[in-house]
Amino acid sequence: MRLATYNVEWFTNLFDDGGAMLADAEWSGRRDITRGDQLAALGIVFTALDADAVMVIEAPDTHRRRDGVAALEGFAAHFGLRARRAIMGYANDTQQEIALLYDPDVISARHDPKGAETGKRGAEGAPRFDGAMRIDLDIDNTQDVVRWSKPPLELAVETAGGAAFRMIGVHAKSKAPHGAKGREAVMRAAIANRRKQLAQCIWLRRRVEAHLAAGDPLIVLGDFNDGPGLDEYEQLFGRSGVEIVIGEAGAAQLYDPHARRVISRRIAALPATARFWLPHEERWLQALLDYIMVSEDLRALSPRWRIWHPFDDAACYRAVELREALLAASDHFPVTLDIAL
Repeated sequence: MRLATYNVEWFTNLFDDGGAMLADAEWSGRRDITRGDQLAALGIVFTALDADAVMVIEAPDTHRRRDGVAALEGFAAHFGLRARRAIMGYANDTQQEIALLYDPDVISARHDPKGAETGKRGAEGAPRFDGAMRIDLDIDNTQDVVRWSKPPLELAVETAGGAAFRMIGVHAKSKAPHGAKGREAVMRAAIANRRKQLAQCIWLRRRVEAHLAAGDPLIVLGDFNDGPGLDEYEQLFGRSGVEIVIGEAGAAQLYDPHARRVISRRIAALPATARFWLPHEERWLQALLDYIMVSEDLRALSPRWRIWHPFDDAACYRAVELREALLAASDHFPVTLDIAL
């Protein structure tokens, strides 16, 4: 079985309100890429992945007048994908949903959120992800109220053969100081955003611990907008959000080999899943942001991870059409997990 996570930059811009694809020459949300070209590139990438399930990060928007599930299923039908059925959890107001696109002949999936509902005041512990969590973020004896702008997608999944496991799709808060001007404003915004991102990861870790304690086979996957050693502000907090979710030594841990390589910091060449253009510096910035973390019982099945990076993965580089499609489709690259479930 192949599972994937893929952040598709501004996927929602490629569909009209009825869910029809906009395969035209108008600009997409991608830099210098038309909607038609991005859709064609995505068709090539999704076809090459041939995954049984893809956790789509930045999936098409869903609200009263717009149906992201219909958009994804129409996209899958157009390109003849096996992963042709879509499921979403809690919709958000960022135009960037989290959805699972999956093959109904191979697995069944249902939205199965955990935790207690909360009001606006929030609750301690690990409440439901569409609520609010109370936590003292800066050790000032005053509790802050934290919310997810993109609540994680919690799924109960079962294979056609009867194997059951849990999946949590994640799009953690960006730490980028968007809109801040001036050195001090940028620093304040960056620190505030990192504090909120870490709080979200603490919240997620508490949910992870509950599943591991219950013996649930668990896969946590998506875009964490973070990783060990990613920026200088990490020193203020001691660890990254990814390290929090994976778990400390001596505790029940999740495993992702790319995260483990970076945490060990024993290599000079680091893996990357995203590539961003820095216009003021006229260069590309690469970062490891996307992960597929598994519980130890699933790790024991000897799964194989792969980052579909067009310049780091030899097979992707040699396949010229796929290489160009990966560059045009998104600023992130897919990560896959092949596992015998």
